[in-house]
Amino acid sequence: MILNDPATLAEVTAQFMRYEAALTTNDVAVLDELFWDSPLTLRYGATEILHGYDEIKAFRAGRSGQGLKRTLLRTVITTYGTDFATCNTTFQREGSDRIGRQSQSWARIPDVGWRVVAAHVSLMG
Repeated sequence: MILNDPATLAEVTAQFMRYEAALTTNDVAVLDELFWDSPLTLRYGATEILHGYDEIKAFRAGRSGQGLKRTLLRTVITTYGTDFATCNTTFQREGSDRIGRQSQSWARIPDVGWRVVAAHVSLMG
């Protein structure tokens, strides 16, 4: 298995940054697009546990678009072969001194491309 193949790493990094831009501007259509449309997709958030694409999509539709701006502090993206990657970052929201953590597992899904298949967001105390 090849770790961090340059072409694959560039693809995943571009999708991660696209996700980040959509997250901080509350572009729900792009956020929905970038999660795998499957009942197997998971997102464990700071205040929610979401199983399946439908629950994730419903959460996004009802979420406030306020207070989403943040600064990424340290991001580590690792690709495993050409079809799987992890993206982990720490962040700080504007106006807060708390540090957040975000982990995403990305997979290249046939016919749709790179999608988040599992995600976890938490805030440190």
